[in-house]
Amino acid sequence: MSSSIKQTASNGFSLLELLIAMTISMTVMVAGTTLLTNALKVRSRENQKSDALADAQRALNIMSREIANTGFNLTNNGIVVADSNINKIRVRSNLNAFDPSALAPSRTDVIDENEDITYFINQADNTKYLARHDKSTNQSTVLANRVDSMNIHYFDQPVTYTAPQRGSDIADKSAVEVSPSAAKYIVIAVSVTLDAVGTPNTAGYQPPYTVLLCSDVTLRNTELWGY
Repeated sequence: MSSSIKQTASNGFSLLELLIAMTISMTVMVAGTTLLTNALKVRSRENQKSDALADAQRALNIMSREIANTGFNLTNNGIVVADSNINKIRVRSNLNAFDPSALAPSRTDVIDENEDITYFINQADNTKYLARHDKSTNQSTVLANRVDSMNIHYFDQPVTYTAPQRGSDIADKSAVEVSPSAAKYIVIAVSVTLDAVGTPNTAGYQPPYTVLLCSDVTLRNTELWGY
């Protein structure tokens, strides 16, 4: 009894088909890698923006709280005119004036921590930062980095203004500015700028981004001058 074996021929991919498949695969991989890289750049930029804005907002909150207390138990508004201008402000207050546990010199003079403070912008390592200096301890603290500018405006009455989108300072002020010594209201404008990422007209390019943060501060102790 004889048996026969039937062989079935199977053809593989030709060289041309392999080249086409590899080309398509590489094209898809390159496109996917480019999209992923751009997405990571966008996310990194957004994280930087969030961090910078959070730092600037915290710094503004600290400044507003301490500046509002300026002039406490003093005969003026507490702003040191010689050390205050549009980019810097020095404020003084006697916080221990009515603290029975404080020593007599602390109750009668501005000599303790947190009572003589200067806020200013400084530049180092290709970046600007907002700093707080305490004269009593002679220590400076960085409150926010990646700050583009800080502008301080002094008024003797409540004021309205506009904060231009992506601007660096307020505009259209409804009141005339006064000397720091006559100020009862202060507007602090801090701008945060992120540098451009990439090259213009290329994939993934992100232009410079500027955000203006403002804080209105009422010097609560100025109304007590006449008492």
